[in-house]
Amino acid sequence: MSTRTKTVSRDRGRRGGSASRPAENPPPVLSGNLFEPVEREPAYTRVSAAIEAKILSRALKGGDPLPAEMDLAQQFRVHRSTVREALRQLESAGLIMRPPGAKRMVVSRPHVDKIASGMRQALVLHEVSFVDVWEAMMVIEPEVAALAATRRTQADIDALTQIHQAFNAASESALAVDLVGDFFELLGACSRNHVLVLAKHSLAQVLAPSLALMIDRVPQARSRIIGAQQKIINALQSRDADEARKWMAKHVRDFKRGYEVAGIPPDAVVSV
Repeated sequence: MSTRTKTVSRDRGRRGGSASRPAENPPPVLSGNLFEPVEREPAYTRVSAAIEAKILSRALKGGDPLPAEMDLAQQFRVHRSTVREALRQLESAGLIMRPPGAKRMVVSRPHVDKIASGMRQALVLHEVSFVDVWEAMMVIEPEVAALAATRRTQADIDALTQIHQAFNAASESALAVDLVGDFFELLGACSRNHVLVLAKHSLAQVLAPSLALMIDRVPQARSRIIGAQQKIINALQSRDADEARKWMAKHVRDFKRGYEVAGIPPDAVVSV
């Protein structure tokens, strides 16, 4: 047998051996799409995000004027209508405003009501219950009262006293609820702590509707609120942080008892 014949035979043997191996399994076929289509972000949101980043990094500070719409359009290389929509979005968020009579927008700080409104919507949509809000108040409010006792001014005491007297004279439940909120809000301002002010404001907003029901259904609710407010004012007047903390804790605990007497379930979700 020639060398060529032996080579051909070995090649056939190798091919025959490989043919006897089991075939590899094909990759599984996926049912449906694994990824969602990539959505293109509108140009005005990118412009808005870029300006917002400058504001949050403090490259643009409160009161600083923004460039005119035409200048912004040239810098971003977009249409003027795109810039106008971006500015509208920033204005809605409270990051910029147009002063009366001014032609250009200026950087502003979001008002506490706007921030609290967004938080209130989040609390409602997440279906937090009254007891969730009450537990948060038990943590925050006594310490706010203690801080207020050490940081208040005489003008603060006078303002709290006016709210207290107005609540005592209020005959309508809606007005009474507003005055309770005003008392808590001013007490937060007395603490001179912006974080606590923002946290308190949203809690007061979600508590207001159910507080109105409690005041209407529980005859002694008004008198207990009046008594607690007076004790807290007295503690602030004497700069007694421990007494202010103690009476605020009692005041917040009274809210829970009032809700129970009014027949409002503690696990009831808050509403607007």
